[in-house]
Amino acid sequence: MESIYFTEQHQRFRMQVRDFLAEAVVPFAPGWEARRRLPREAWKSFGERGLLGLLHSREVGGSARDLFSSVVFLEELGRIGYGGLRAAVSVHAYMATYYLARSGNAALRQHYLAPAVAGDKIAALAVTEPGAGSDLAGLTSMVHEQPDHFVLDGTKSMVSNGSSADFYVVLARSGAWSGVPSGGGRGAAGLSLFVVDADRPGITIDRTEPVGWRTADPATVHFEAVRVPLDQVIGRLNSGFYQLMRGFQLERVVAAVLALGGADRSLQLTREHLVRRSAFGARLADLQAVRHQVADLATNLAAARELVYHAVWRYQSDDLGSVRECSMAKLCATELATRMADTSLQLHGAHGYLDNTEVARAFRDARAATIAAGPSEVMRDIIARLEIDEATNSTT
Repeated sequence: MESIYFTEQHQRFRMQVRDFLAEAVVPFAPGWEARRRLPREAWKSFGERGLLGLLHSREVGGSARDLFSSVVFLEELGRIGYGGLRAAVSVHAYMATYYLARSGNAALRQHYLAPAVAGDKIAALAVTEPGAGSDLAGLTSMVHEQPDHFVLDGTKSMVSNGSSADFYVVLARSGAWSGVPSGGGRGAAGLSLFVVDADRPGITIDRTEPVGWRTADPATVHFEAVRVPLDQVIGRLNSGFYQLMRGFQLERVVAAVLALGGADRSLQLTREHLVRRSAFGARLADLQAVRHQVADLATNLAAARELVYHAVWRYQSDDLGSVRECSMAKLCATELATRMADTSLQLHGAHGYLDNTEVARAFRDARAATIAAGPSEVMRDIIARLEIDEATNSTT
């Protein structure tokens, strides 16, 4: 079908991505899931295909493609049904390296971004803390500037690629803090982003065991008196809050696109099961109550896809001006993917509830996406503020 978003070149790229995933990823993904991480050779394979640098410049080995090429890749990555794998890759390619690409100086881009694009170095983003996630004002990790280095102290939690990363992009407090966890935005001031090598003395790692996203290699990372060179600030000192505000929008559209792929996979599994399974003398696919559930889910997925594509288009035109659309897309797609996975498990019955089934894995993995990159409650608060509070203020 013709599309206002995708060209024939995009469609050819989609088939290339689909073939790569079928040959080089899907057969090995169960083993990676069991080991709770992607091996080095998998990262290298993604890098050699150019899939870790779709948005990055040719200067660092990327292909500088348009954002809808990434939509193609991320949708197909979502469709293979491994949430942890897609989380690991997306954090590396669209989150941690985003800040280096946008604000890092030439030396940082060559030393960290170029090998990350090639799959030779693994990147992780360290923002969330045990007592602070979406509320950046509550962050307590600190850096103290010395004459020839910074000293970093703090703990970061739920760091994807946490135990396998070669470097972390770390958000820490570098300036004055109001001492108030939230309110008025004052506590969000004085934040900076740093790139920190994972082999620095003072870094310790505790791997965690989440319900889903098992290949994402989540970990708690402790930084205790870690020396960070002065030239490893990403962008200007104390500009981290503003960098994150831009990066969050990309995180949210990426999460939304991945959720579309996951929802597609859940719907496919459901259709296949309903056609195969019989009950009460008929196929499950012939029972009206079941058919109407599938009709509603398919319709909701089609609507969500259009919303997400529009948000991507809006972000591509104006990243900071797309907060409403990115928040809506993230909320809609991730919540729908969760409902799709839940319905799929329900319609699979007792066999779907077994731990080693793809349906159960989809159920576990989908839930995490409503929390990561800004939980649904935060997305609703952002949307409500834009739809109600700002509209009210403009009329008074």
